[in-house]
Amino acid sequence: MSKAPRQPSRSRPDRGRKNARPDRPSTPERRRKERAPKGLWLYGRHAVEAALANPRRSCHRLLATAEALARLGPAANRPGLQVDVVERDAIDRLLPEGAVHQGVALSVAPLPRLDLKRTCAPEPGPNVVLVLDQINDPHNLGAILRSAAAFDVRAVVLPERRSADLGGVVAKAASGALDLVPVVEVVNLARALDDLAALGYWRIALDVAATATPDEVPAVDNLAIVLGSEGPGLRRLVRERCDLAVRLPIAAQMDSLNVSVACGIALYALTRRAALDARSDAEAPEKSTS
Repeated sequence: MSKAPRQPSRSRPDRGRKNARPDRPSTPERRRKERAPKGLWLYGRHAVEAALANPRRSCHRLLATAEALARLGPAANRPGLQVDVVERDAIDRLLPEGAVHQGVALSVAPLPRLDLKRTCAPEPGPNVVLVLDQINDPHNLGAILRSAAAFDVRAVVLPERRSADLGGVVAKAASGALDLVPVVEVVNLARALDDLAALGYWRIALDVAATATPDEVPAVDNLAIVLGSEGPGLRRLVRERCDLAVRLPIAAQMDSLNVSVACGIALYALTRRAALDARSDAEAPEKSTS
């Protein structure tokens, strides 16, 4: 008896391939991402200059117009750096729409991770550390880093998750400060505050609901200023790790300030007071021992 003809089997997904996935339709957005160069791109003159001058930053490829390359000068002569002179529209196509690149873009690697205790270990004189809880807006984070550089902050500490990516937008908003101020990413922010206390830091939370003001902060050498995102503010466990909460006294018709603006004001108020205290101590006449 002859066998019946074998029916063609239905196609089934290859169960032996764990990573197998169905084909996806090609879209313009997907094709654009596939063509985009991999890596992290910084842009804007100040951000690129600071990255090129930072020995901790690995720099791979520089794209610049002829005019922008001339402005960079010797900074572009970094060993091992590939330099390509291009037109502005080539950089426009590479970066997010609307990015103000000033004719220059730099392919880099992320900065190496830093150890909190080693980075924030107090040195003689005033030491200020910024601790940021869930600052998700890259423009706010960049502005905070810029203020941190202006007030000689030792380090900025932030959680590795629930924070803005330390990429091109942050670097541009920071105007070079991303490569000037050490940024310490931690897994647990509350535990990091415990570590800062063990190093001798007095932890000050900025909180609109607080009753104390910066004038009531004790005169100490080591300060950790803790700021939360607009809206949610500080998380409970982070707030509980602080030694004192202060508010910035502002007019009643406004209930709060942008977090980057509040950070700049707090840094000025607290570092100015520390400088005045230090000058008063230096100018005070010595007591007679006779």
